[in-house]
Amino acid sequence: MIESTPVSVDVLVVRFDPGERTVLLGVAPRAAAPFQGKLALPGVLLRVGERLREASTRAVVTKLGLSSEALSGTGQLTTFDEPSRDPRGPTLSIALWATATSSGEGVRWYRLDAVPPLAFDHDRIVADCRPLLANRLWRDVEFTAGLMGNGFTTAQALDVTEALTGERPYPANLGRTMERVPGLRRTAEHAAALPKGGRPPSLWRWD
Repeated sequence: MIESTPVSVDVLVVRFDPGERTVLLGVAPRAAAPFQGKLALPGVLLRVGERLREASTRAVVTKLGLSSEALSGTGQLTTFDEPSRDPRGPTLSIALWATATSSGEGVRWYRLDAVPPLAFDHDRIVADCRPLLANRLWRDVEFTAGLMGNGFTTAQALDVTEALTGERPYPANLGRTMERVPGLRRTAEHAAALPKGGRPPSLWRWD
């Protein structure tokens, strides 16, 4: 009889922190062996009949302690099939993204370019999936809206783009890209006044 390979779902939970002006990745210490106590992405084994989105939500809730209401979106990224990725035996890992609207209490948040060493092959998952996340920004409406929130400024859009791509785009070029995103529009509203005066930045919103 042919044995099936277990499938795990590992989630890259990201949120934009306006104070830090960057995108942060959520990880937490593992509660059990292997790699007990070492930081890892939230992950679970896929149950029979379970959908990937359901598993990703379960992973975030049980491993990071975030509520399901704190998640503003989730989706699939790619699959990792290195046979030795798990010391317990061969497993497939399906990597998913999730956007969060709150920080939670048990989550440890790190900049994408400053994530400490992680358990399993999670370092590779983060490295390989970062450009996939960058490619979704301003193309995937669910991901972009989940990360940016309903109202944001051009400066915040620049911060998020730089955090994911590693390069800060020209504001005019980014503005033209944002104008082509379905459902996104520049409004006549303005953000709070700047501390040192000056014209408050205009806000972008989703229809």
